[in-house]
Amino acid sequence: MSTDPYAAPKTHVADVPEILAEGNFVPGGIARPAGHGWDWIKSARGLTKQQTWKWMGIFILFAAIGGGLTAIPILGSIALYFVMPILFGGVMLGCDAVRKGQPVTLAHLFAGFQSHIGKLAGIGLATLLLYFGIFLIVAAIFGSGAALILSGMEQPDTSDPAFAIGILLAVLVMLALSIPVYMAIWFSYALVVINDFGVVQALKTSFSGCLKNVVPFLIYGVMTFLLAIVATIPALLGWLILGPVIFASLYTGYRDIFYET
Repeated sequence: MSTDPYAAPKTHVADVPEILAEGNFVPGGIARPAGHGWDWIKSARGLTKQQTWKWMGIFILFAAIGGGLTAIPILGSIALYFVMPILFGGVMLGCDAVRKGQPVTLAHLFAGFQSHIGKLAGIGLATLLLYFGIFLIVAAIFGSGAALILSGMEQPDTSDPAFAIGILLAVLVMLALSIPVYMAIWFSYALVVINDFGVVQALKTSFSGCLKNVVPFLIYGVMTFLLAIVATIPALLGWLILGPVIFASLYTGYRDIFYET
């Protein structure tokens, strides 16, 4: 069989046929077996390994933008809530392009600014409001001082053991309250840019999909944590590989949970 020398270059994702195969969208999501949490990571590596250098560039640029915004007092931190979802939306479009056999480019990182920018920014606004609600709850339980310390606005007083225990409890409460927020936003970027969901619909659908797959997410979380330790050991250089994989795992998990082949 002859090949077309003028055809656009394509990538191959033969390593992950089950998750990345064509299928029908299931709005409510599908409950997957526990082992699929590891499959999301393996499939994400299959997505990124064909164009490792490009994915490294995307990850580095993403991190540089995030770090640059964080360095700007107050306004930068607020802007982060709006810019990051737009960049994540672009990453999801890049992953979707690779699944379809198209090459990923640095331009994919900014594709969210060209389409669905309003909805992606809406995801950021919703996230900001949800975390502000968590801040108010922590302040109501442990006092405004604890809430300000956890938000980084004040330095903790480590000389008082009782106060330190209170801060630890506040951290645990904040982490517990943050889990539903992560569940709501985890797949929301893909649902917006690929399925054209509205903000509220994307958040609700993402939460529902995550809730149905708590056990696979536990496996995913443990494996990601272990890989993060390994990636950190060689002067953080391992993150040049792991970072893109984690990005792509949002997409592979989305494909696995919301598409039935």
